[in-house]
Amino acid sequence: MPEDSNNRILPSNWTRAGVALAAGAALLLGGGYVHANAATGQSGSSSSASAATAVSSAAVSDVVDAADAFLDTLSTSQQGQVLLDFTEANATAWSNLPCGSSCRVGIQLGSLSTAQLTAAKAVLQAAAGTASGTGYDQISQVLAADDVLGQSAGGYGSGNYYLAFLGTPSETGTWQLHFGGHHLAVNLTYEGGEVTGASPYFVGVEPSSWTSNGTTYAPLSGQRNGMLTMLNSLSSSQLTQAKLSQSFGDVLLGPGKDGQFPTTKVGLPVSGLSSAQKQLVLAAITPWVKVVDDSTSSELLATYASELDQTYIAYSGNAGLSSQGDYVRIDGPGVWIEFVCQNGVIYRNQVHYHTVYRDHTRDYGGEFSF
Repeated sequence: MPEDSNNRILPSNWTRAGVALAAGAALLLGGGYVHANAATGQSGSSSSASAATAVSSAAVSDVVDAADAFLDTLSTSQQGQVLLDFTEANATAWSNLPCGSSCRVGIQLGSLSTAQLTAAKAVLQAAAGTASGTGYDQISQVLAADDVLGQSAGGYGSGNYYLAFLGTPSETGTWQLHFGGHHLAVNLTYEGGEVTGASPYFVGVEPSSWTSNGTTYAPLSGQRNGMLTMLNSLSSSQLTQAKLSQSFGDVLLGPGKDGQFPTTKVGLPVSGLSSAQKQLVLAAITPWVKVVDDSTSSELLATYASELDQTYIAYSGNAGLSSQGDYVRIDGPGVWIEFVCQNGVIYRNQVHYHTVYRDHTRDYGGEFSF
């Protein structure tokens, strides 16, 4: 399996070129985040969320340029597999299962030539965050984990991931970058040259960690450690208030659960936490939000920071996040994040993780009503 210059294991045919691995903390900048309300012209209907400042069009232009360059490498029939309508049916066609094209749309990475695959990954690299352990780096490591899984079981591997553009990539229209496979779903929505949605983002991993050539890889360690640090900061009385009576075997808002947010927020109100604890909540949110480009993720984090006093945290099972059924949730006016531990399916000596990041109003850019 190939490795990059930092000895990070990469999926077969998925070597990274020129990824900026700049370490970055959450930037609590002023301003908000655009939620556009213009209709798509497709079958979906737009929702009503307030608009604010968005990422500069320069970042989006890089994504559009990379998308056009990828399309130029494809035959007419291949382009037909990639360029699809931005409909609710296409946008919600994602899963955490190794179900291939039966549950996904787009072109299969395993069907691409080396040059086409290089162009495909350039699109993801332009669209995703640049920090180590998140964004494009995490996407690459999750694919690598699937290649490791494929060595022990059939039906897995980075070649079984799919890429589609829902709508035509442009700086004026509405479209979505739609990418995923087993344990990964990336949905980034653009309108008028602005990012209007960075969710749903489903990410899981099995094995949760592995070692290659003396280096250990754990793609979701940032998510787990952020949640664990947040929970460890709570007093015994706060933990009691945050604990849920119900148990969880998986995330609530996984595939096919669009718009099914609980009507009532439960658990521990963040408004009652200390300033230091509030910062730990925001730090726990950060790794998921950094799936999208750095400017957009900073603006989203600023929005979620402004909403912390209306946000709740809750958990079930044990707060150690190390065994079957351990579960933690962050639920705000916008942000929704779940993290759950499951017993290993193939690697039975390890737990494996399922997580999802959603936004109450910005999923799929707010283009559909569920």
